[in-house]
Amino acid sequence: MSKPSILQADRAYTFRSYFELPYESEDILAEFDYSFARKRLSLPKSDRALGKIRELQQRIEETLPLIRLSSEAARRETLIAPVLLDIARYCQCQLRIEYPLQVNNRLKGSLDYLLRSRNQLLVIEAKNDNLTRGFTQLSVELIALSEWDSSLQFLYGAVTIGDIWIFGTLDKEERKIEQDVRSFRVPDDLEILVRTIVGILEKE
Repeated sequence: MSKPSILQADRAYTFRSYFELPYESEDILAEFDYSFARKRLSLPKSDRALGKIRELQQRIEETLPLIRLSSEAARRETLIAPVLLDIARYCQCQLRIEYPLQVNNRLKGSLDYLLRSRNQLLVIEAKNDNLTRGFTQLSVELIALSEWDSSLQFLYGAVTIGDIWIFGTLDKEERKIEQDVRSFRVPDDLEILVRTIVGILEKE
């Protein structure tokens, strides 16, 4: 006996809607015929020289005592945007903010950040709290991108509350989404976080 659908046929859903749904990630993603698992992912890492990484870390550490990170806007401006802007400069790639995307009534909304290099895409979903539901929203955004561009078979994404980042992948051929069991913390893990994102964007 098949389970009843948790998505209503006559309702439109934005990406934000999936953050608000009170269901497990695997149940929501099953609505799109995707499986879900948590595992230790093998993420690319760049080993090239990143000249200003120490300056970025020092700037963040000096700023943190002066800012209250009680809102999503504060986290974006203090912890997320400075990191992504430096990465865009390292990779000379495009950074899109609040990137609109509409595939159908179940897959539409805006991606908080989209980094696009010559070969790779990385979606970043910024939240103020609840990384678990944030990852569900990120997963649906990855599904939308894979439907929007049929050439995209393997995608990377990350969800962050600014000081914690978690990565995930989408494999379109195998219809699976995997979430890394590890998290990266800012500022302590900043260098490995930046090297991971640069590694993803420069992957052939």
